[in-house]
Formats: sequence, structure tokens, C-alpha cells
Amino acid sequence: MFARNQTPPRRFSGKAAYTLCSASSGRDIVHRMVVETAFRSEEQFDQEEFRRWLDRRPRSDINHYELIHGRIVMTPPAGWPHGSIETRISAALDAHIRAKKLGIVLGSSAGYDLPSGDTLEPDVSFISNERFAAGPKPIEGQFLRIVPNLVVEILSRSTARRDRTEKKEVYASNGVDEYWLVDATRKEIIVFDRTARGFSAGKTCSRGHVSSKMLPALRLPVKEVFALER
Repeated sequence: MFARNQTPPRRFSGKAAYTLCSASSGRDIVHRMVVETAFRSEEQFDQEEFRRWLDRRPRSDINHYELIHGRIVMTPPAGWPHGSIETRISAALDAHIRAKKLGIVLGSSAGYDLPSGDTLEPDVSFISNERFAAGPKPIEGQFLRIVPNLVVEILSRSTARRDRTEKKEVYASNGVDEYWLVDATRKEIIVFDRTARGFSAGKTCSRGHVSSKMLPALRLPVKEVFALER
């Protein structure tokens, strides 16, 4: 997703969910309010139009943007502990892949222009040496046009549904070999492998090590991913 604050492009649709509980005195007292706002453009864009639109965003914009099925999707920055989990997974993958000289690991600022016409920015991704060498060659300041081998998405309130459905389907159809969904609430990681019909049903890792066919020698304890102590 792409961080760039200004009026959304053309027309956007979105919704905010909240719950109010009324006291017997007749006054409305807010016992719980959950606000999850995500906006999707009503008009369609291609990747080139999306990139030009992003380039016009002011630097002060803290929201994030992706292009999914031709629609620009805006989501707010993720809350705690998303960033901590992202850092732990990225560091563990990078250390392993560097040691084995397998390729490169990229963080959440790396955007991918995928063959399907979607432009996504996973929380963590891995590109093997073979795929990187096959190209297309990266251009400075442009989104990558290489399909990553492995993608990690960390669930948040505003992205969980898309991560489990739309984005999962996009990654599978474009040839991503392995997809991790990280659930901080349940403290588990679901690993999906690509098959001839898309991703598998997924294997849930809630204890021991993360099981990865893409990186079989990786030893990443699940408890370390969700350990929040300093």
C-alpha cells in the first residue's frame, strides 16, 4: 500500500462501523466504538493512471493506496502491533535468505505492478535470485514488475477481509508461490501454497516453527513473531 492527504480521486465509496449503547437514563453513552474506514474509488484506473495519481499526492498524506481490480483502495495506517510483527518477520526472513544467498527480502514500501493490472504492496515479500534475474529489470523510482515468490500480509481491522479474499486471489492468479496471513489476535500464521487451482486450504502455524515449502530450511518460531517485549 502506498503512503502519500488530499481529497480522494474522482469519487470514492466507503463505510465506518460503530456501536453505541444507550443508558437507561436516556443519555447515549458510548461503551464501545470501533471505527474502520476504507475507501474504494467508484471509477476505474489502470496502472499508469494510478501511478500518475499517486505522484500528485502531497507528502503529508499518511494513508495507504493500492490498485485492486481497477479500483484505488485507501486504508489508514495500521495500529499496534502491526509494525512490530512486520519488523520481526522481515528481519528473520532477511537473515535466513542472506545467509543462504537465496534472493532479496523487501518491506512494506515495495510496490508491485502485477501482470493482472493490479498494483499491491505486501507487508513483506521475497524474490528469489532466479526471478529477479529473469526480470523485468527494476527501474529506480518505479514499482517492481516481478512477481514475488513469497508474500506476507499482516491482518488489521481495515484490511483483514481483503487480505483473506481479493488480495489472496490476486496473488494466486499472478503466480505467487507462497502466501502468509499473520493474525496477531489469534497469534497464528496461516501458510498457503500455490497449486494448479490457486492456493491450498492453508496450514495454520500456532506453535513450533513456521512451516514453509518455499524456504524449507527456515526456522522461525511462531512465538518470536508475536513476542512484544522490548
